Amino acid sequence: MKDAQHERRQRITGIALMCGAVACFACLDTSAKYLTAEMPTSQIVAARYISAFMLALVLVNPISHPRLTVTRRPVMQIARSILMLASTVLNFIAVRYLQLDQTLAIMFSTPFLVAVMAGPLLGESLDWRRWAAIGVGFAGVLLVTRPGAGGIHPAALLSFGGAICYAVYGIMTRALARTDSNETTLFYSNLVGAVVMVPILPFVWTPPTDWTSALLMVAMGAFAGFGHYLLIVAHRLAPASVLSPFIYSQMIWMITLGYLVFDNVPNHWTLAGAAVVIASGIYLIQREHRRRVIPPAPDIVG
Repeated sequence: MKDAQHERRQRITGIALMCGAVACFACLDTSAKYLTAEMPTSQIVAARYISAFMLALVLVNPISHPRLTVTRRPVMQIARSILMLASTVLNFIAVRYLQLDQTLAIMFSTPFLVAVMAGPLLGESLDWRRWAAIGVGFAGVLLVTRPGAGGIHPAALLSFGGAICYAVYGIMTRALARTDSNETTLFYSNLVGAVVMVPILPFVWTPPTDWTSALLMVAMGAFAGFGHYLLIVAHRLAPASVLSPFIYSQMIWMITLGYLVFDNVPNHWTLAGAAVVIASGIYLIQREHRRRVIPPAPDIVG
């Protein structure tokens, strides 16, 4: 009885941490969109990675954790990190032109992309139910973007490109989990992003106009780093099949922050499309759990 109660408490704690993680990612995207009004996207991306790397070094570094940098697949770690960087760049450009809820609804197509790519890349088969869920999910994305029907800004294509990058990144993450620790993989994500962006920063640097912007540049790293940390701890406490549906609570945060900060109200197309994508995504997650293949959490915004 005590074991059952302990497991239940762990699952509830894991769900709470998952909800906290997606709240951090929502704050990250909101901060990025706020800063686009006064500085170039490349500077925002650089601030996100540099601050995340510096803050992470305080808690987890090669001195306190000597094996932190040890990886059996260095090339895959670097390739995965570059894909994450590309996804971040595309997403941050997209939020300059789109509402937060619109970018997130498009990014929620990641589990469908992973399911499609897992066949040729990992040798996983798809039955007709999973293909049906993928088809319905992409129909939901089309409801949000409405191509050729006076839909949203063409920047939606950038958001979808970010989802594709993140889908491949997610498959690589799944492969790396067999050989490297979560902390090592997270370390390389921040390291590679910082190394790539630091040389670019002097050429695009625009001084922040006030203390709010300066603090947000640092806070983005904290939101990203803390969000990924909560994600890791949550998956240690509860199964992915329990946690994955709560990823979609990020839509609530995005709509709320979009309204409070930018006075954006989601239109009925976005709400309808998001509902279809979320329902299909949850169904696909449950189907893949039965096959013991869980798509990665769509924390694309980070």
